Amino acid sequence: MQLDMIQDVLRFANSNERQVRLVLRDGTELTGVPTVVDTHITAHEVYLAIGGEDDTEVGVALEAITAAELI
Repeated sequence: MQLDMIQDVLRFANSNERQVRLVLRDGTELTGVPTVVDTHITAHEVYLAIGGEDDTEVGVALEAITAAELI
């Protein structure tokens, strides 16, 4: 997927509190709800609420994502 398409999916999911599945360059898959999509050149990352009882959030560099899809 191209980066602009990935950003579109993440922005939509963030605005609508929808869950996404991300595939990273190393093959890792993450599932969660985007809480922040920061496309500013100094950050260029997304934060995902992974869920569970401790409400864990993880940050992922946008360049590390090869695919994003709504769940």
